Amino acid sequence: MEEQTLEGHELAHAIVSKLEEHQASDIVMLDLRELTPIADYFVICSADSERQARTLQEILRGELREEYQERPLSTEGEPASGWILLDYNTVVVHIFSHEGRAFYRLEERWRAAPVVLKIQ
Repeated sequence: MEEQTLEGHELAHAIVSKLEEHQASDIVMLDLRELTPIADYFVICSADSERQARTLQEILRGELREEYQERPLSTEGEPASGWILLDYNTVVVHIFSHEGRAFYRLEERWRAAPVVLKIQ
């Protein structure tokens, strides 16, 4: 059986579904394709605690590997820092504490990027 990888938008939507299913808050998907070569999409969400941030990271790493054979190229940050980044090449996931998200203001920095979806 040939391994099939997901297209960027399919992976981004799968990530959003997993985050929503596990109660991440303020989920936003930005389309970066016309703005930068670093990624096609950013998926940004907030976690209510360090424990939830760690759980969201573990769920994404485990379930995306199991269901789609997708593994992050790199992972940066720790729950205690207020920001975890998972780089899936075409999709970069940012899991923030509420304070970290307010401090880094990624949506504001990337305001030229079209918002594909927003889940409060």
